[in-house]
Amino acid sequence: MNQTSQLITALKRSLKTKGMSYRQLAEQLQLSEASVKRIFAQQNFTLSRLEQICRVLDTNLYELAKSSTLAKNSLPRQLSMPQEQALADDPTLLTYLYLLLNGWQFEDINSQYQLDELKGIRLLATLDRLKLIELQPHNKVRLLVARDIQWRLNGPVRRRYEQQIKMMFIDNSFTAPEHWLRLETAELSSASISILQRRLNQLSEQFAELAELDMTTGPADKKGVGLLVALRPWVFDMVLAPPAKR
Repeated sequence: MNQTSQLITALKRSLKTKGMSYRQLAEQLQLSEASVKRIFAQQNFTLSRLEQICRVLDTNLYELAKSSTLAKNSLPRQLSMPQEQALADDPTLLTYLYLLLNGWQFEDINSQYQLDELKGIRLLATLDRLKLIELQPHNKVRLLVARDIQWRLNGPVRRRYEQQIKMMFIDNSFTAPEHWLRLETAELSSASISILQRRLNQLSEQFAELAELDMTTGPADKKGVGLLVALRPWVFDMVLAPPAKR
């Protein structure tokens, strides 16, 4: 992570600590919420803008620089095998963790998914026992794992759900305004493939950044979004496929 990214991560952590949403920050800066999100996502901060945000957060550039060395997400992105296995064995538990990682609160989850309070508490207790969260008073939680968990390539979660999720995701017409699907094919050099891989990785990181920006946005003002990024050597040979033998 470069120094700019570390500063931005420190800013986001400060916002989250103070319980300030990006909408509230936008109001303080007299900007639109979309503008604030774009500034954070593109990391396009002028020095004066950075100082202005620091004033809103009651901090300064010196304190921000000090905290930026810790701003790199130190939470583990990969779970232990027992943790993964427990989530793979219980789809409800996996869903509950997913929602917590995306900023949902205990009451919102139970209301949206019609879970009684006791059931929700049991799920929280299980996640706490697995050391995926720290259960705090009044059913508040502190996350003990990174939001963007990297599931093991041949681990229990991917073995159980990956194929099903891929099929469910792609089985759609992709015609709605918020949908987007394109398939491009070409012959590329190794250098060009490397460039594409870097840019796709940047896109994936930006997706995670935007999700982080929206952590404090209430569930009613956001929706689940899936981003499938794929690149592999492939030849479109259906047209030129050899004729079937008679």
